[in-house]
Amino acid sequence: MRVMSFINKRSSHFLFLFFLPFCLGCNKLVHIPNPISSITANQTFGSDATATSAMLGIYSYMGNPNQPSFSNYTTSFYLGESADELIDEASGNETYDHFLSNTLTTSTNAGTILNYFWQPAYYDIYCANAIISGVQASTGVSAGTKAQLTGEAKFIRAFCYFYLTNLFRDIPLVLTTDFNQTVLLAKTPQAKIYQQIISDLQDAAALMISDFSLSGGQPIRANKWAAKALLARVYLFQKNWTGADSAATEVINSGQFSLLDSLSINQVFLANSQEAILQLQTPDVYPYSTAEGNYFNFNNVNVWITPQLMNAFEPNDLRRAYWVDTTYAAYSYYFPNKYQSSSYTASQGNVTENYNLLRLAEQYLIRAEAEANGAGGGTGASLTDLNVIRHRAGLPNLSDSIPGFSLMAAVQQEWRIEFFAEWGHRWLDLKRWGNALQTLDSITYKMGNIDSSQLLYPISSVELRTDPNLVQNPGYGSN
Repeated sequence: MRVMSFINKRSSHFLFLFFLPFCLGCNKLVHIPNPISSITANQTFGSDATATSAMLGIYSYMGNPNQPSFSNYTTSFYLGESADELIDEASGNETYDHFLSNTLTTSTNAGTILNYFWQPAYYDIYCANAIISGVQASTGVSAGTKAQLTGEAKFIRAFCYFYLTNLFRDIPLVLTTDFNQTVLLAKTPQAKIYQQIISDLQDAAALMISDFSLSGGQPIRANKWAAKALLARVYLFQKNWTGADSAATEVINSGQFSLLDSLSINQVFLANSQEAILQLQTPDVYPYSTAEGNYFNFNNVNVWITPQLMNAFEPNDLRRAYWVDTTYAAYSYYFPNKYQSSSYTASQGNVTENYNLLRLAEQYLIRAEAEANGAGGGTGASLTDLNVIRHRAGLPNLSDSIPGFSLMAAVQQEWRIEFFAEWGHRWLDLKRWGNALQTLDSITYKMGNIDSSQLLYPISSVELRTDPNLVQNPGYGSN
């Protein structure tokens, strides 16, 4: 049964309304509403069906293309501008250009955009916390459903915290829906945030099923392998090379996913792609496409690829051929075309693309980087994994016998090309590799602006005014 059709059924939607208000009230971390009444809680978590409906509501919110949120195009676009991938077409538009030039402050329009990351992520976290506490306290939800829903909620909580801590570093850690405990939270050190992320993902992997039987065979609900895949990424960011190698290998060897061949590379971002580990289902409502496809597509003329990125593609790379498109040749404006469906091409009943949260190619690159740093099979195994990705892109194999060959440079190149304009990978990768300042300060429109303080985003002044225990990130003053 399709997730969207399931939650759109009148009975399920009506029951979800009991749960929705106490999540929707969480527009700001410190404006969490009072706990729901016992009557409402009993109705929301009174059965497998109603509890599942509440869980599906979180996915629905995250995948809503009409909702400004870190879980649609926002992360790809703004982090792509912070890095060296994307530029907005309208020069002088200060809402965007402070990301582009790495001159973020809390007093510009960019300060409002910062809440597209903070508020929706904490909204999702709060709803996930409600699921965890609600199903555990329920006497009407079966043990199997309790385990699956708890695992999904912990996965979503970990996913949100991963992006929050990588954008803002130290952040409040919210593990409850109790208003009295969350109203004036201070920051928690990033090390403890990562401990919680890892704990949640380990729990999630143990609790969730390993297939997609609960979503009709579609990869639109988290399962064991989604938790393992995100865990592999987290280990990579922490330089736990052995952990990253092991988790990525488990996903690759699971038998649930496979890379498309070079003839089918243009199908990677379709709904139910065999490479998809987890997707957000696109609802059959306007624009009938992912927010990223609708916003990045040429018909809406919003986003261009930088010359730096275009020059990084090797000749004959199929990712350049299929995942990049151009306007009129005379102008040579190139734009991301991973998601090709937009409001101009899609229509009701013709939704063809879902939004990828996790896909298999990342696991090969995680393992390749871990191996390049001494894990698993070492250099030889790393080259093998890199060549799997390159073969899919129609490129020749790499060889470490080439004079001047650098394995880590090759790893970084494949990350850059495979995940360009996608979930902010480039921005986060440059930071974790420690070469963000060197790379970005050589670009004319960033030169002299990018410093260590700009590697973190500032906390919105709205959040600081509401919670006096929050402290602004270094370099942004105190407001």
